[in-house]
Amino acid sequence: MSTEYAVTIRPLPVADGGGFIALVPDLPGCMSDGETPEEALANAQDAIACWIEAAHEMGRPIPRPTPEEPVQMLKFG
Repeated sequence: MSTEYAVTIRPLPVADGGGFIALVPDLPGCMSDGETPEEALANAQDAIACWIEAAHEMGRPIPRPTPEEPVQMLKFG
């Protein structure tokens, strides 16, 4: 199974601490953040590995990645 999941990265409001959040739509609840988009993406890769490991240990199904671009940057304002 491929482990290249799509990651959506978007800026966080300053009121929420600033930086960037990385969401993995195919893996419910899988997300991370970072000061830069690159850091958020690197942290998301760790989160994906942990999510898959935890699901495997609990005997839960691991969704296949949705075929699309692996990284998606959303820009606001």
